[in-house]
Amino acid sequence: MLGFEDIIAGCLKNDNKSKEMIYKSFYGYLMGVVLRYVNDRNDSEELVNDSFIKIFKGINQFSLPKDNTETQKAFKGWIARISSRTAIDFLRTKKTHLYMDDISEDQQPLTQVNAVTQLNVQDILKLLSQLPETHRLIFNMYEIEGFSHDEISKMLNIPESSSRVYLTRAKNKLRELYSRTLINSYATN
Repeated sequence: MLGFEDIIAGCLKNDNKSKEMIYKSFYGYLMGVVLRYVNDRNDSEELVNDSFIKIFKGINQFSLPKDNTETQKAFKGWIARISSRTAIDFLRTKKTHLYMDDISEDQQPLTQVNAVTQLNVQDILKLLSQLPETHRLIFNMYEIEGFSHDEISKMLNIPESSSRVYLTRAKNKLRELYSRTLINSYATN
């Protein structure tokens, strides 16, 4: 039986069987990453496939960690970054998602985020999918991918203050959607 390092080595040698194993093993995982950014299923499937093309072309850039038990975890992080950036690039080229209305930080009150403990992953993804595209994009980039507002502003070619405002709006909208979800669940029980 092949170890994960052997599969990676096979991909480095352009072995189709190794590539197929990676594809089948991580397709669902990457679909989950891409769906955080893009709601359309057809676009998501295309972006996942584009991600795999980039992964296989750039597999020689993946550095194996010193601890062999961490290889799969490191690989998942590496391919998640590739697929999230692929989705971000797709949205950026679409250009329909960033309509800058003259917003400034002082127009949005700063609010504290409360920890969400009762939600499972599916509930959170459902709530995220209900956000407007720009809000979802910036929320994902900042909160999930860990980009700074400065990095987001450069990647999306928007003012840093707009990134902050969109993040605040996304959090407020998530709070509103979460409250509505709670009210509905109490009403049905």
